[in-house]
Amino acid sequence: MKTYKQLTLIALLFLLVSCGSNSGQKKDYFSIVTNAEKGNISIKETLKLSLENKKKHTIDSVIYKLDGKTISDSYALNNHKLGKHPIEALVYFNGEHTQTITSSITILNDASPKIYKYRIINEYPHDITSYTQGLEFYNGKLYESTGQYKESKLRQVDYKTGTVIKNVNLADAYFGEGLTIVNDKIYQLTWKAGVGLVYDVQTLEKTGSFKYGKSKEGWGLTHNNSHIYKSDGSENIWLLNPETLTEEDNIQVYTNKGKITEINEMEWINGKIYANRYQKNGVAIINPKNGAVEGVIDFTPLKNKVTQHEKLDVLNGIAYNTETKTIFVTGKRWDKLFEVEILE
Repeated sequence: MKTYKQLTLIALLFLLVSCGSNSGQKKDYFSIVTNAEKGNISIKETLKLSLENKKKHTIDSVIYKLDGKTISDSYALNNHKLGKHPIEALVYFNGEHTQTITSSITILNDASPKIYKYRIINEYPHDITSYTQGLEFYNGKLYESTGQYKESKLRQVDYKTGTVIKNVNLADAYFGEGLTIVNDKIYQLTWKAGVGLVYDVQTLEKTGSFKYGKSKEGWGLTHNNSHIYKSDGSENIWLLNPETLTEEDNIQVYTNKGKITEINEMEWINGKIYANRYQKNGVAIINPKNGAVEGVIDFTPLKNKVTQHEKLDVLNGIAYNTETKTIFVTGKRWDKLFEVEILE
């Protein structure tokens, strides 16, 4: 014979199971409805949100969230960042939050990228053995980071002659990637080691290191006055705090059609991010506020102007010389560095 306590326990368990089951059923009754076509919506549109209530349950209220921030059911996207973003609908019954329904939208740019041309101003010699990963001018001097295991280097180069002024070889375990220079410190990425290296710009002496966060790989670096920007081979560009080197935010690189991945070496030029794409012979001009690709420069013809050889690889390496107001580009194992002017 079951005791009173046993019967009470069974009743409580039945009640808990029943509540859990009903809760799950109620969740299935709801879905978020948007005006995003197949999940895509332009940044120029206003996002319209509603809740489909299949069983016509009585609801007190619904709170909508985009990227964790509360928004109205009619929300202008013009100041939002591009890319895929989570949406939540918090459903309230009897004055209490009882359900959270999730979905997502992908915000696209409202215009296709503008196509730019270029004009070659000068050609300079470049080390044909350098697997160029990062390129940057600092105080009129050119610094270069190169890749490949057991070949990776950090260099200061006389760009007019190609002469290597200073050179540091990376440890064999490191595959060198992009670099940038802030306040007399050189920051150089490694590919898969999950660590970046820090050097004194005058001596190239290594002074420290830093670990990556959500960005598992290191590809390219650039900076402005407030942040260091880091690419990881995906559509994401991460904003690093220049003091702590922690990832504070990110943008997703998108056009009016979809995401652009394999963002590689980057350069900050007149308020925009100019970025190489790995295995592509072009440069994307990216709005750093929302990730929109606003322009594209096709440098494909440059590869035919360098010495053709077995290990010749794609365009990679872009630097802006503030003294000449011109852009310098090269490639992996190219024997030339090109000074160019961008044309409308």
